[in-house]
Amino acid sequence: MNPVFSGLPTTVFETMSRLAREHGAINLGQGFPDDPGPADMRAHGARALVEGSNQYPPMMGLPSLRAAVAAHYARHQGLALYPETEVMVTSGATEALAGALLALIAPGDEVVLFAPMYDAYLPLVLRAGGVPRIVTLTPPAFRLDEAALAAAFGPRTKVVLLNNPLNPSATLFGADDLAMLAAFCVRHDVIALCDEVWEHVVFDGARHRPLMALPGMRERTVKVGSAGKIFSLTGWKVGFVMAGPGLMRTLAKAHQFLTFTTPPNLQEAVAFGLAKEDSYFSDMRAGYARSRDRLADGLRHLGFTVLPAQATWFLNVDITELGQSGSGHVDDVAFCEALVREHRVAAIPVSAFYPDAAVRHLVRLCFAKADATLDAALDRLSGVRRVAA
Repeated sequence: MNPVFSGLPTTVFETMSRLAREHGAINLGQGFPDDPGPADMRAHGARALVEGSNQYPPMMGLPSLRAAVAAHYARHQGLALYPETEVMVTSGATEALAGALLALIAPGDEVVLFAPMYDAYLPLVLRAGGVPRIVTLTPPAFRLDEAALAAAFGPRTKVVLLNNPLNPSATLFGADDLAMLAAFCVRHDVIALCDEVWEHVVFDGARHRPLMALPGMRERTVKVGSAGKIFSLTGWKVGFVMAGPGLMRTLAKAHQFLTFTTPPNLQEAVAFGLAKEDSYFSDMRAGYARSRDRLADGLRHLGFTVLPAQATWFLNVDITELGQSGSGHVDDVAFCEALVREHRVAAIPVSAFYPDAAVRHLVRLCFAKADATLDAALDRLSGVRRVAA
């Protein structure tokens, strides 16, 4: 068996979800919303399933969806994309990332990664034969550092993989960070693979800026988006990839031998959704911001230290004061295991997003839940500070 996968341990996400089921816990660990998703999109997809074609759609995606993707990003991010040559549909963003890494990396090529990172990144890079060069980002700001980038980029660097907005930190890279990274990409002739699935889920008046829009980056960026995150339909697994024609030709060949295509009814529904009025997206952000504030305010009232959450469905609490063991060290994994067993609330230790577990004092909670779910979780968490005291 391939050692990259056979040697992987059980993920903390699976462990915490299993413990949540065993203990009847409220699961604020897994990143999916309680809401079923937009009713009009679900109805549109159902009609397309019954009335439309259910045979193989084009490998690159339905023309209607590819046109909708191009129009959507022109309207929301000012990108000029040609749907026939620069847009491709995939079965979720993870497939898009896997295909891109397989297409872009030859064995021995170096890939710059930023920790904390989505847990699929490192195994996918290794499976493609890449050599990871990991840059550690530190809380609470999780900013890029020029010296760290200079140490990571070199003559063998082929790809840099950027997640922006960043999960699990719930932060949004600023203009200075993006300009610095773009300069390194241009200087070293590096391709930027941008996981931008959270691009619409940003708060407090912030706007997402795609790395592709920066000077020198248009033809060296692969941009990945996700209908699952934009429309809170995580089970649909409809993603899209955008890149210049030169890159897209090879990306398409990798996709051809992975999933090849994506259910046509879901593609039709996503095309419909991407054309929604701006009010849909602003209302969606406002709704999640209210949920974020409900959970954050409740946690602060209970005495927790809550880090700012600029984007995504997550926020982080600092357990430095709560997680001290007898040795004087903070252990976020032990804290989360005790939390689910003793207080019946499941969370995710942020150390799971660092290959070397460099940060062990943060715990991630998902706020994309109904008010009643968040309130019930807060009620159970009220005992944590009493026990710690």
